[in-house]
Amino acid sequence: MSNSNHNTEKEFAEVIARCRDIYRKKMLDYGTSWRIMRPSSLTDQIYIKAARIRSLEEKGGHSQIDEGIEPEFVGIINYCVMALIQLEIGPGESLPPDEAMRLYDETIKSATSLMMQKNHDYDEAWRMMRVSSFTDIILQKLLRTKEIEAHSGRTLISEGIDANYMDMINYSIFALIKLTEEKQ
Repeated sequence: MSNSNHNTEKEFAEVIARCRDIYRKKMLDYGTSWRIMRPSSLTDQIYIKAARIRSLEEKGGHSQIDEGIEPEFVGIINYCVMALIQLEIGPGESLPPDEAMRLYDETIKSATSLMMQKNHDYDEAWRMMRVSSFTDIILQKLLRTKEIEAHSGRTLISEGIDANYMDMINYSIFALIKLTEEKQ
């Protein structure tokens, strides 16, 4: 089912560059104040973004705030990166900008590398999905993450919190690619 009209790696790189630029600019505005947050608080921030996306989808995209769905998906990606960093090094003091960017790049590279492997195996099946399905899957992953957090990160058979954050990054990237295609 692979479509040769698509260059998934290039599309991913474009979305990541956009998200990275926003992350960098917000870091220059706010510093790394997010370092104080526990991963569970970041999960809640991601939930707020995903819930807003679903609300906008159900209302036909009409919002009272001059921000649409796309900035929310970018926010999910960046909050997931922050959460993965927090899982890795723990909440703490601010990071120097260069270190924060290094950790961002390292984290996003791990998530997208996983996606490229899965994408190969699934033959880009995500291209046949609706953006609203990505939203629902992200909300499901958030509920799973909250459940795992309620069990202090322990699972019997399932993937951990980190895998859910990585999946949310990738589903958000898929959504942003689809939304870009719909505009063209």
